[in-house]
Amino acid sequence: MEFNLTKSLEILERTPTVLNTLLSGLSDNWTMQNEGGETWSPYDVMGHLIHGERTDWMQRLNIILDSKGDNKFASFDRFAQFEESKGKTLNDLLTEFETIRKANLEKLKALKLNNSHLEMTGIHPKFGSVTMKQLLSTWTVHDLAHTGQIVRVMAKQYKEEVGPWVEYLRILQS
Repeated sequence: MEFNLTKSLEILERTPTVLNTLLSGLSDNWTMQNEGGETWSPYDVMGHLIHGERTDWMQRLNIILDSKGDNKFASFDRFAQFEESKGKTLNDLLTEFETIRKANLEKLKALKLNNSHLEMTGIHPKFGSVTMKQLLSTWTVHDLAHTGQIVRVMAKQYKEEVGPWVEYLRILQS
């Protein structure tokens, strides 16, 4: 599918509701467990999504739109959530994510982006030149990837319990 802002908004607008419905009110056994090692729990993922809303997507979009700047993106701290989420409950994070996402999407819609905007570029610290279209596509897929990650981590809490059916449950084999 070719990028279409309206189609991306279909996902970006729904993500907070999907995650709230999935995670709100669950026990810590579902939300605070990870896949072992330095992997993330659903709680950690929520913190990461909030940090992205605060420091990444709209900030980078605005850098691209700033014709007077050098268009260089700051590096993104993929692990900032571990400090920023301290002392917060999962419900705090779900509410915070919903609030920030709503504000960001209102700002995005107010820009009334057109096709020429989508081809404008910024400079990513690792990838070099990237287009606004690529940034917005990535924001959309990032939501889907982390939603999938949350579901996978939760499913793995029962990996041993499903017994021989593990053979048929791809989500438990990754």
